[in-house]
Amino acid sequence: MQGKMVTFEGCDGVGKSTQLKLLKEYMEKTGQEAVFVREPGGTKISEQIRSVIMAVENSEMTAKTETLLYAASRAQLVEEIIRPALGQGKLVICDRFIDSSIAYQGGGRNIDVNVVRAISNFATDNLKIDLTVFIDLSPDDAFRTVKKEDRLEAENSDFHSRVYKAYIDEADREPDRIVRITPCIDKKETHNKILEALRNRGIIH
Repeated sequence: MQGKMVTFEGCDGVGKSTQLKLLKEYMEKTGQEAVFVREPGGTKISEQIRSVIMAVENSEMTAKTETLLYAASRAQLVEEIIRPALGQGKLVICDRFIDSSIAYQGGGRNIDVNVVRAISNFATDNLKIDLTVFIDLSPDDAFRTVKKEDRLEAENSDFHSRVYKAYIDEADREPDRIVRITPCIDKKETHNKILEALRNRGIIH
């Protein structure tokens, strides 16, 4: 039986990492198996690519280079970890995936979204995502708490506004795949919203 692929998306500082941690704890506590991976990264090669992408000192990196590096990291992760896990019937939960490229490189860097999507589909051999959890919080609200520690987080507010708009456009374009979760002040309430969304799709119990 083919496994399921779930991705988590959102702007920087929306609490995505916290929610993934809570979900992992829930899965372990309830005895449900899942493979958790992150983008860019997740394999030896992909992590090396991540360090190049995120390094603040690489400020001269072009938008095209950035887009292709994300795709290269993604290709390695899919080939090495994601596809084998799905083939074994496992649930794969990925911190960021193609939607991040559409939002950050398409929206943020103003690269044609169709080009970004084509590159990503090539990198993943058109891997199908079963459900995307989009933590819907604007950069203005998210950036009240985020520490700007990497090259993309350090971009200006206009960049992050374009990223958010691209996420919204994608969520409107694919409402059946992308579930929008408005985060609560209480992280446990947000966690419960996410669990409900995953249960409703039959992904967890």
